Amino acid sequence: MFVQQLEPVADSLTLSALVATLPLLTVLALLGGVRMRAHYAGPLGLAVAVLVAWLPYGMPIGQTLSSAAQGALFGLFPIMWIVVNALWVYRMTVRTDHFDVLRRSFGRLSDDPRVQALVIAFCFGALLEALAGFGAPVAICAVMLVALGFDPVRAAVVALVANTAPVAFGAMATPVVTLAQVTGLPLDSVASVVGRQTPLLALTVPLLLVALVDGRRGLRETWAPALACGTAFAAAQFTVSNYLSVQLADIAAALIGAAVLVAVPSARRPAEEPVRAAVLTGVRSDDLDHADPRPEVLRAYAPYTLIVAIFSFAQIGPVKDLLAKATRTIDWPFLDVAAPDGKPVGGNLFALPLVATGGTLVLLAGIATAAVLRVAARDALGEWAATVRELRHAILTVTSVLALAYVMNLSGQAATIGHFVAAAGAGLAFLSPVLGWFGVAVSGSDTSANALFGALQVTAARESGLSPDLLAAANSSGGVLGKMISPQNLTIACAAVGLKGREGDLLRKVLPWSLGLLLLMCLIVVAQSSFLLGWMLP
Repeated sequence: MFVQQLEPVADSLTLSALVATLPLLTVLALLGGVRMRAHYAGPLGLAVAVLVAWLPYGMPIGQTLSSAAQGALFGLFPIMWIVVNALWVYRMTVRTDHFDVLRRSFGRLSDDPRVQALVIAFCFGALLEALAGFGAPVAICAVMLVALGFDPVRAAVVALVANTAPVAFGAMATPVVTLAQVTGLPLDSVASVVGRQTPLLALTVPLLLVALVDGRRGLRETWAPALACGTAFAAAQFTVSNYLSVQLADIAAALIGAAVLVAVPSARRPAEEPVRAAVLTGVRSDDLDHADPRPEVLRAYAPYTLIVAIFSFAQIGPVKDLLAKATRTIDWPFLDVAAPDGKPVGGNLFALPLVATGGTLVLLAGIATAAVLRVAARDALGEWAATVRELRHAILTVTSVLALAYVMNLSGQAATIGHFVAAAGAGLAFLSPVLGWFGVAVSGSDTSANALFGALQVTAARESGLSPDLLAAANSSGGVLGKMISPQNLTIACAAVGLKGREGDLLRKVLPWSLGLLLLMCLIVVAQSSFLLGWMLP
């Protein structure tokens, strides 16, 4: 048995914490300083984590490598299993041109560019985030806005800022699922707290978007549909993440938010020509005038309807219990670790949810989608293989970062950092979202930031007397606000709208909004840690 040590370096918590941060500093320096690609930086950071665990912390090399293997397996299944199958569904809609049908359907909801920004960047972007994530919503929504006649810079800024509220539950809740796994906290408890933080952002972001599109005039004239959209989105995200299914939170929020938005009378009124002339300074795409048959429109919405139906069916009590019976719990080989108090840690066992996992349910929805969209079996398999190829770098990044996180957690490195950070006391509530924001700003991924910092947030919370669920959730909720300034997302946005090399211009435009919303989230978490908003927590 390997017993974790909190102060292995000269019996000093400070020196031990400095050594324990070397893997994190390596990854962050390679990503942010050297600008190395994430699928190279992740494995190098993992190598440093293995060396720190083996040498200063004294973890046997066999157990160190075994813990890394367990983290890598979790990265593959269920994390990337979810992402691959979700993106596969999206690729089939593109292959059959039903994605274009959906795009035109959204474009016809209103001719007011301010409302179009809400429908496409906020609502449809959230739907794409729920299924694909990893930068796809920013690229696709920016292109769609340019097709409607938006200036490329404005389209990119709107798409980046809109990609905030849905990120924590993106890719079928992959960031939250990862957070629960690396912290050892129940998924339902972590998701419920995140579902009481990010909806507050959803109330603000639509108002911010109409201001970005048309300044004070936009806010003055379209505040009602923006507020209605944000309120409906927030209510749906809170309700579904807390009481139905965490994986459905963004899908339900996006669809309900869009439905409520178009139901507001002022959202359906034709826009005044001065407004359109001031905002739509680009070239409008001709295909927006193409009329689509009603059956094709219904087929375009079918994949999302199928996903909602399958996940909802899986939440029915008897069905949920039946699916759970397929879960296998493995006594992980070559791993026997105890915490500093001598109690075995959770990493000694590994749960493998073969059926009761989001990825398998999305796979079933994908098979049904192929049938509805009339995709031949060979073509569907070809699209699945192409999805794996497209995500190969993301797969390497996620598996290596999770392997790094498992090595740090099981060797005791995360516990050391957590005990050291706990010295901030009550100030942790304010700093916790900042840590998540920094992690996403550098890595471009809320999943990676949760894997890197989730465990130390929980350790610090327990040492300082704060709620572990609150600080773990704050890591993810703060992280979503770093996505708009991450080099990865800025590059994707520039490439999508033909602004290659102007990432710096976009950064200067979105950074103030990122910092402003981060401050808001920090204040929310501080209030939730006190009597002011403590009643919000489950």
